[in-house]
Order: sequence, then C-alpha cells, then structure tokens
Amino acid sequence: MLTCRRLERYVSGVTPTLTFGCSANIEARDLAAFARRAEELGYDRVVTGEHVQDGNPPRPTLLSLPLMAAAAGATKRIRVMTGIVIAPLYHPVLLAKMVATVDRVSDGRLDFGIGLGGQRDTRIEYDILGVPVETRGRRANEMLQVMQRLWTEEHVTHKGEFFQFEDATLLPQPAQKPYPPLWVAGRSEAAMKRAGTLGDGWLPYLVTVRRLKESNEAVRTYGEAAGRDMSTYHFGVVQPTAVADDPKEALAIAVKNVGQRYATPQRSAEDIAKGLCITGTAKDCVKAIQDRVDAGVRDFVFTFLARDEHGIHRQMEVVSKQALPNFR
Repeated sequence: MLTCRRLERYVSGVTPTLTFGCSANIEARDLAAFARRAEELGYDRVVTGEHVQDGNPPRPTLLSLPLMAAAAGATKRIRVMTGIVIAPLYHPVLLAKMVATVDRVSDGRLDFGIGLGGQRDTRIEYDILGVPVETRGRRANEMLQVMQRLWTEEHVTHKGEFFQFEDATLLPQPAQKPYPPLWVAGRSEAAMKRAGTLGDGWLPYLVTVRRLKESNEAVRTYGEAAGRDMSTYHFGVVQPTAVADDPKEALAIAVKNVGQRYATPQRSAEDIAKGLCITGTAKDCVKAIQDRVDAGVRDFVFTFLARDEHGIHRQMEVVSKQALPNFR
C-alpha cells in the first residue's frame, strides 16, 4: 500500500526512481553468500569500504576492489560498489587499471565510489605509504581527471602536480561507457565541489537529514555552475540503520555502534544516534527513508547495525520485505 505522500507523487507523475543497496559489513569468507542473499532480496547494490590500516593498533580491514570482484563473481544482477576506495593512496594509472578490470569481470556492474580518509586514526595509512595527508584533496582532484582520460583515451601523457607519465594506454577499457559511475564521498565543502564538478554521484556518510538536503543542493549548484547536466546525477547516502520490533532495542544498537564513537561533550551518544541513524521498526524505517527522499536522496546504501551477522541478515530481510515495497 502506498503512503499518502507516495500516492500524491504517483498521481502527479513525479515519483522519483530510488535504488537501495546494503553494506557488506561481514567476514570476507561470507561475502559471496551475503551478495547472493542481497540479490535474492531485491537490493540494487552490495557495497564495501576499505582501509590499508585503520588505527594503531589496527582493526582487520580488506581492500574494496578485490572484494567487489568476488561479489560480482557470485552474482548475476546486483551492482557492486566501492564505498569507498581511498583514492589518494594509489597511483592513478594502477587504480584506473584495477577499476577497468573489475568493471570487465562484473560485466559492467561496478559503481566506483572514492573518498579521502585521513581523519582520526586513519591518518596512519597515509604515513606508512609515504603520502602527505595534507595533499589528499588535491591528489584526488588530479586523479579523477587523469583516470577519466585513461578510461576513454589511448596514448595518454600527463604532467601534473603529483603525477607524471607518458604514453599510457590501458586496454581493455571499462565495459561501461564512458566509464563506471564515479561517486564522491565526504562531508566537507571541498568534497561537495569535487562531487559536483568531477563525479557522477554524491555519497555522504554520517549526516543528518538537514545536512543531507543542504549538501545535495550544494552539489547540484556546483555541477550546474560547471555546465554539467545534473538530471541523471546520483544523490546517495550511506545510511547507518538499526531495525527491530522494539524501537528501544534498535536505538540501543545504534547508540553502541555509532553514538558512542562520535559522542562529544556537547552531544550525547543517544543524540548522535538519533541524528545520524535510522532506528526503530520497519514502519519507522519507511518514514525515515521518506524524510531522506524529501531531502533529495535517490540512492540508499544501508549499513545495518547489529550484534552479529545473523542480525544483519535479519534486518536485510525485514527492510526488503516490509519497508522497501513502499518505494518500489
């Protein structure tokens, strides 16, 4: 059954097309089964992030592109997304080659999400790779422009601030033309400008609904100012989500997984969880999704918060069967 707002939009003919994906926050050995289950449940994307070294002492982490190649090999329809590759840690020629490879083996199902990292404890991965963290934004800007050329041209020569090479031809080129959709993650004004002028999608994380609306408007403004057609642009969000029959239980899980990590003397862990996460029952989830649609979001990536992998799978099923039909 359509909600009132959805019914109004359906009648007026302006119902937006939405997509829904989920993050594979699971053990690597379970990735293939997770991706197949997400595909069976009707999700549009399976997504993974990455770190070379996250913290010191570090938590175990893997790289996104190899994981998404594995997910693609285990599925037939669902898109695979890097959410995100930390682009400035790579050389653009090598990264462009890896992206083209995964797009080929997935038969054109790759969404290429990039970001910068370098905050909090993740600065160490810049240090151990000898990449000055203060250059990460400028490096990313240069890399995005270079990789777009490498995916579409032959005999590419580049002499930039950070990278110089001559006569590079990377064959075969990506299966998708001109190249896989390029999503830019972040929260800063510089990230919004990068997304609007160089990306095909905007993928913020840990933002309130108000901030989502503001960032979507800013990205659109930057894109239009650069003369870009924003009519097919991807406005996404990586959305921490905890769904349970008991709303208090869902909130407690969000507080533990997100709120406690980002609490400040000015904002409690519970306030943080309420502001940044979707929590509650499946019905509550419908309203929260609609609020974000009203803020301009069209592509959702749910990061399901749970005590164990079984809880993640249960939430995937509940949301797919009880919440998402309101938006299909």
